[in-house]
Amino acid sequence: FVAEVEADPARKAFFHFVAGFVDLRLTSRGGSFVSRTMELYCSISNVVPEHPVLSPVSGCVFERRLIEKFVAETGNDPVNSQPLTAEQLIDIKTSPTVRPRPPSATSIPAILKLLQDEWDAEMLHSFTLRQQLQTARQELSHALYQHDTACRVIARLTKEVTAAREALATLKSQAGYIHPAPSAAAPAVATLPADGVVAPDEAMDEGAVGPTEMTEEVIERLQETASKLTAERKKRGKKAPEGLASVEELSSYRQTSSHPGLHSASVPGILSLSVNERMGRVVTGGADKSVVVFERDTEQVVCTLKGHTKRVTSVIYHTDKNVVFSASPDSTIRIWTVANNQCSHVIQAHNGPVTGLSLQATGDYLLSCSADQYWAFSDITTGRVLAKVTDPSINDELSCAQFHPDGLLFGTGSKDSVVKIWDLKEKANVANFPGHSGSITDIAFSENGYFLATAADDSTVKLWDLRKLENFRTIQLENRYEVKSLSFDASGNYLAVGGTDIRLYHCKKTWNQVAAFSDHSGPVTGVAFGKNASYVVSASMDRHLKFYSAP
Repeated sequence: FVAEVEADPARKAFFHFVAGFVDLRLTSRGGSFVSRTMELYCSISNVVPEHPVLSPVSGCVFERRLIEKFVAETGNDPVNSQPLTAEQLIDIKTSPTVRPRPPSATSIPAILKLLQDEWDAEMLHSFTLRQQLQTARQELSHALYQHDTACRVIARLTKEVTAAREALATLKSQAGYIHPAPSAAAPAVATLPADGVVAPDEAMDEGAVGPTEMTEEVIERLQETASKLTAERKKRGKKAPEGLASVEELSSYRQTSSHPGLHSASVPGILSLSVNERMGRVVTGGADKSVVVFERDTEQVVCTLKGHTKRVTSVIYHTDKNVVFSASPDSTIRIWTVANNQCSHVIQAHNGPVTGLSLQATGDYLLSCSADQYWAFSDITTGRVLAKVTDPSINDELSCAQFHPDGLLFGTGSKDSVVKIWDLKEKANVANFPGHSGSITDIAFSENGYFLATAADDSTVKLWDLRKLENFRTIQLENRYEVKSLSFDASGNYLAVGGTDIRLYHCKKTWNQVAAFSDHSGPVTGVAFGKNASYVVSASMDRHLKFYSAP
């Protein structure tokens, strides 16, 4: 083929002409052709044609649609003006090409238009996102409202169920009994009698059963118990009981366990504490209106008792029975049977918040005091109030109460800074201990029967000798130190002070401090000793129940 082309001058000229535009070079390399392609450009538009054709007249490449239109109008080749028809055009086969995007940002107006288009697109997208966000917010708000409504309904139903259970427990305790009609000889009075003693029927919970007053039988039993306890105390003398922890052991005590989950975290705070040494159990009262019984050995909650409508400020664990007492600002005292988690009695002895409880030495009677300035003496077996007494000299709320170990005397503290000693049999105030300059926060009698410890908002703990009726020592604490709880151990050898922290004192002539614990992050509201002072337990507003013993 090469030889034929070389031999024919016309064909040779044509192929050389075409090669100038398509870069097709014919060479003879061992009888083979080598080709190289490059881009073609239309001789009219000077752009890469989509459908390239070759004019045999001028040898130029054209876009088919442009050359056909030109030929139809003129009948000539646009390069050399020679006659040319559409049938003479030769198609050039090339690989398909993608037309380049025409330049659009070649001027400032074009650039501004592009920026405006981009801005409009971004704003539309932002508007769509804002609409979606608003819809999501509305859906979330609706879901939260439904959740809040459901929580309120559940809380109301829970409260109604609790009230129904309390009413059922009260009806069970009253079943089969008839409330005796008031005696005509002792009509109820609306004003305070001159001696400060209120008729028992005025203080009784309606429907309660049992004795209506402190009968001779009750007084005789109190006296027998007091005489027996006094004789036992004299027999023991001043000898420390066997197994009592020594001062050195108390000095080595450290926190051994901490339990934060007894009461609700939504209303934090443990307000009171009591220990049953025989069972190794602790009962606590919380700001969440519940009473919790905790076992030290297993470190487990035995039960949670609910029924009070306000926070629980005082609790007592019976020394010999599996029974718990609790008091609250809801003006009620509740007696709980731990075995079946039921409230056996609700004592309504007061017309104001109940601020203090103390169990009488017989284990059958309960002392309570209230912000209504009265103290009351109740039978725990029947739930009957046997006595309710105040004194004309009381000018403020009673804040705490505690029985003497013998059970015939007891003390009360009030917000007017006075501690009063009362004779239970006579229902009379027999001694007063002034000296504090703030509200009395707690009082505690020593097991030896001679000492009384009192604390107040004046950052002091005063120790009183009941034989001489005088203050023989004052423990002055740091300024603004809060004292919330006082407790002697069962032997009367140690005194625990709880408040800003916990401090233990040795009850000897010097009353030296032997240990201090600052593990709580809130005020300590209750502190007590275990059996033979082998451990110390405390409760605090930080919701923790902590135990301290030798490491």
